[in-house]
Amino acid sequence: MTACSCDYDRLMPFNTALEKLLASASVVSGTEELALDQAVGRVLAADVCSTISVPPADNSAMDGYAVNTTSLPESLLIPISQRIAAGEQGQSLEPGTAARIFTGSEIPPGADAVIMQEQCRRVGNDIQLLIHPEEGDHIRPEGQDIQPGHCVVAQGTVLDGRHLGVIASVGVPKVNVYRRIKVAVLTTGDELVLPGQSCGPGKIFNSNYFTLQGLLEPMGVDVVFPGIIEDDPDATRNALKDAAADADLVISSGGVSVGEEDHVKAAVESLGELMLWRLAIKPGKPLAYGRVGDTPFIGLPGNPGAVLVTFLMLARPYIRTMQGCGEVLPKRFLVKSGYERKKVVAREEFLRAALSAENGELSAAPAHSQSSGVLSSSVMADGLLVIPSEQAVAKGDQLEFIPFNGLLA
Repeated sequence: MTACSCDYDRLMPFNTALEKLLASASVVSGTEELALDQAVGRVLAADVCSTISVPPADNSAMDGYAVNTTSLPESLLIPISQRIAAGEQGQSLEPGTAARIFTGSEIPPGADAVIMQEQCRRVGNDIQLLIHPEEGDHIRPEGQDIQPGHCVVAQGTVLDGRHLGVIASVGVPKVNVYRRIKVAVLTTGDELVLPGQSCGPGKIFNSNYFTLQGLLEPMGVDVVFPGIIEDDPDATRNALKDAAADADLVISSGGVSVGEEDHVKAAVESLGELMLWRLAIKPGKPLAYGRVGDTPFIGLPGNPGAVLVTFLMLARPYIRTMQGCGEVLPKRFLVKSGYERKKVVAREEFLRAALSAENGELSAAPAHSQSSGVLSSSVMADGLLVIPSEQAVAKGDQLEFIPFNGLLA
């Protein structure tokens, strides 16, 4: 087994660590075919291409009357020769007549425009056009939306209602998706108890498991939880070994720092390899990455605030890569800083921050305490405000903001 080859005395920059993580992640093997109504949240394993045109024929964009603009009488008073409801196919339009037509109905042969019913007046069995329509008015042409051979949804897409609707519109009933991955979540610490249990002196409730479970399951991940692991070297080794045998990825919280009761790091090194440890980020410095046997391992810090941040910024992109996703990094946009701080921090920071709008511009400021042990600020925040290392902050500075919306599912 191999000890970590990283430099323990030097913290790895966030971007370097993220690049290393993603470069080492492998897409899971195995796919399955699912009906559309079973595929929401799954990752598409092959492009879906259309074999048809959408719409399949020219159709009306309005309720009105289909006419031929070249055969209209000067009076614009014309008889109604037929009625075409949605789902019906009309006859060839007689010159100088109109076909009563409804939204979505196919345009009859010989017609080249639709005039809205609001621009007509009924006169007995005839209609009086109030304007002279132009060729193409209110007609949705065949293939306006999708042409045959067009890729409607690409491999690597996480499927939601938008994608399923488009796939259904081209008549595809099933899709090929990557299999669900299984993630084992290990939480370590003699001080931890589960909600509902007695929380006596020296004990705290285990929030980390529920944070991770709540973040993983909406991603389409099967979560395995063997229970709280006691602070014991043998118990830690056994739990890691069992988890690695049963899962595609092992994630732990706690036990990767330098305390006497932090046994996870040593256990991973004895069972496999530790390839990354100690990052220049705040919160989350003692994050670890390696493998237990052949199973990848991500060791998150023990503090609840750091668990949330490091999962979203590092573990989540890694898992999305394993799932075969085409886009794995969170969206970022610029906002103005709504606070100032003269102190310079040597690590890149991800502050739980709330957005506000003033004069049409968004600004962000830290929400409540930024201690790595504080989790409540996450529910007061709209996302993460990124502060580059070695940078003071003045009000009005342009900073990157990563919204929780889109990260929590």
